[in-house]
Amino acid sequence: MILQTASQLTLKPERIVSLVPSQTELLHYLGLDNETIGITKFCIHPAHWFKTNTKIGGTKTINLDAINKLKPHLIIANKEENLKEQIEQLAQTYPVWITDVNNLQDAIQMIEDIGRLIQKPEKAKDLINQVKFNFANLVPLKTPLRTAYLIWQKPYMAVGGNTFINDMLTRCNFQNIFAYKKRYPQINIEDLQNSGCQLLLLSSEPYPFKQKHIEELAMKLPQTKILLVNGEMFSWYGSRLLMAPDYFNKLIKSFKI
Repeated sequence: MILQTASQLTLKPERIVSLVPSQTELLHYLGLDNETIGITKFCIHPAHWFKTNTKIGGTKTINLDAINKLKPHLIIANKEENLKEQIEQLAQTYPVWITDVNNLQDAIQMIEDIGRLIQKPEKAKDLINQVKFNFANLVPLKTPLRTAYLIWQKPYMAVGGNTFINDMLTRCNFQNIFAYKKRYPQINIEDLQNSGCQLLLLSSEPYPFKQKHIEELAMKLPQTKILLVNGEMFSWYGSRLLMAPDYFNKLIKSFKI
């Protein structure tokens, strides 16, 4: 069953499978050490869960047999991260909660919803209040910078509009030059050269950009400032949101253009 409201889950779930890394970390923050029994191979936080919890495949390569062996009371998935066909198949047997997070407000609603699902509403509320407080102390650039954020190479893929990362960029006053495109468009060097891109951010995930990629791109984009950034801070929408504003503030202060 795909749950539409938290009230549909009448009993407190004592066996939870999380199919999304940032939501796995959220479950840990909310104190679900004993209840969370299955995670993906990309759920690297917290480290001790990654070492001890049962892996049920990747976010888009879910091992259905592994989940069936766990007999979960609740599966937490995400519209973008997981494949619709696999989630629908799981929902034939288990209660599934599907999140859809495209901006900070969506993330706050997601935290509130999961707090109700796992019967930790007050702890979730405290987290939300702290996240809101931290983002209120984010100091964006005074002057917007024409920015591109890359998540992949061969082919190059950037962040478009209607994404959580785009919302984080906007809050920093990094003006996403590909915001007019949907989701994660494929681009080329000429697109960057012709766009007046002032700042190019290379994410640590899902593709692990390194210093060598800065050097390669700098030869073709001599007028563009190129930086490596922590992709978790821009794309993880659970409890890691507590740390994101401070990271953004330090990033903004670290360079001058």
